[in-house]
Amino acid sequence: MGHKVHPYGYRLGLNKPWLAKWYADRDYATLLQEDMRIRALVDRQLANASVSQTEIERGINHVTVTVHTAKPGIVIGKGGANVELLRTSIGKLTDKKVKLEIKEILQPELDGVLVAQSIAGQLERRIAFRKAVKQGVQRSIKAGAKGVKIQVSGRLGGSEMSRREWDKEGRIPLGTLRADISYGVVHAHTTYGRIGVKVWIYRGDQLADLPGSARTEPRETRRPARRAAAARPAAGTKAPRARRAASESAEPAAEAVLEPMIDETVVEAAAVEMPPVEQDVQVEAAPPAVEAEAETLAEPAAETVPAAEADAAETVTEESATPEPDRESEPEPAPPADAPEGES
Repeated sequence: MGHKVHPYGYRLGLNKPWLAKWYADRDYATLLQEDMRIRALVDRQLANASVSQTEIERGINHVTVTVHTAKPGIVIGKGGANVELLRTSIGKLTDKKVKLEIKEILQPELDGVLVAQSIAGQLERRIAFRKAVKQGVQRSIKAGAKGVKIQVSGRLGGSEMSRREWDKEGRIPLGTLRADISYGVVHAHTTYGRIGVKVWIYRGDQLADLPGSARTEPRETRRPARRAAAARPAAGTKAPRARRAASESAEPAAEAVLEPMIDETVVEAAAVEMPPVEQDVQVEAAPPAVEAEAETLAEPAAETVPAAEADAAETVTEESATPEPDRESEPEPAPPADAPEGES
């Protein structure tokens, strides 16, 4: 026995909304039958308008019917004639005020019900089921689906015994609650009998909290810790080339990051340890060993000086050595004889 769960019922409240939004205690059975009649009427009148689903929301004195379709022009009609006709027909089934809304489906290839309707129409026109299924899969994948599965079952090709055939591409994670999967079931009424068509389309993960919000790409799978530890090379073994190259490329980056940090610390340490520089710089005397070497080098140079130059140097030194007469020791001049006695 198979344990199959409806993809929508499994995800209600997570990423799939309710198609009937109302609550009733006593008149629940009556309102439920009314909803079924409204949905059947919409499907019958808009059979060629590619209607995917119909939402019904009830208030105190009104009923809001929302039709999701890929061909809103056919639903509206010329000058809104079809919309008025549909509203009048729904009003005959209920005693409350009817409000009709139409929402367009931008990508019909990613809707499971519309893809199933397309394949069922091809089977009714006696197109080969394998061709119809394969084309449906390719169109959905080309439109951006992450995975598609299409299954047909019944008297395929007019055979006496019914069988089940299916085609799949990509992945269909039915057990993942956050997976946004569009599911549709449509019956094709052929001359040989009824052929059922089921379509599953995986459109990516829906990570947001509210149903119907924007979808995002699926996250990458993480390896368990045990596998990661087993994948590491043991001690004494060489790592693969890719890992060695990655480690070599990572070392210069680490050095480049550490260089400015080291320079700043060295500069701060130098600023703290170095004493303040004095303005008057004093030159230290050379050590005695260096002075002795300088004297030994100067002696042979003095011997090579000519004798005449030596005599001239001696005369210059003698002249410079003779002392000059002292001006303070000279006698002061005598005063004139005509000067009075008080002036001296």
